[in-house]
Amino acid sequence: MATANKNLSNYDKNQLPNASGFRFGIVVSEWNDKITNGLFDGAEAALLDCGVLPENIIRWNVPGSFELIYGSKKMIETQNVDCVITIGCVIKGETMHFEFVCEGVTQGIKDLNIKSDVPVIFCLLTDNNEQQSIDRSGGIHGNKGTEAAIAAIKMADLRKKANNKNTSIGF
Repeated sequence: MATANKNLSNYDKNQLPNASGFRFGIVVSEWNDKITNGLFDGAEAALLDCGVLPENIIRWNVPGSFELIYGSKKMIETQNVDCVITIGCVIKGETMHFEFVCEGVTQGIKDLNIKSDVPVIFCLLTDNNEQQSIDRSGGIHGNKGTEAAIAAIKMADLRKKANNKNTSIGF
């Protein structure tokens, strides 16, 4: 569990695989765009900081978090990416909508990871209120988008090594 003063988005790029040759897709929900744009900014900044070329970061917007699944599927099918990052934010309300959307997106992203050779990173905030989402999209808890980008670099590298049978896998 995160503490109020701990930023979880710090990383040492010298400890990461070389990301300069990778191509990343980022599918971003337009719903709660104040939050999702903050998450995208964190992801993009981390990818660029780790050597990814700007032209190798492809952003697609989709209307809401549920549409992240289809957007990611089409990104994989059409954009020759090494990894996809899904960015969304669902804030709990008074109805069961929150649970249905969160469960559906979680299962959909899991299914894409099972069925596709391209890893899909889950960056869906599922918070109880807007402040919690602000705190995790560039606020006091750092930026989950940054963390998703670091995971994406590691998974793109894992995919590359796994597809090259003569390379050992490890970080």
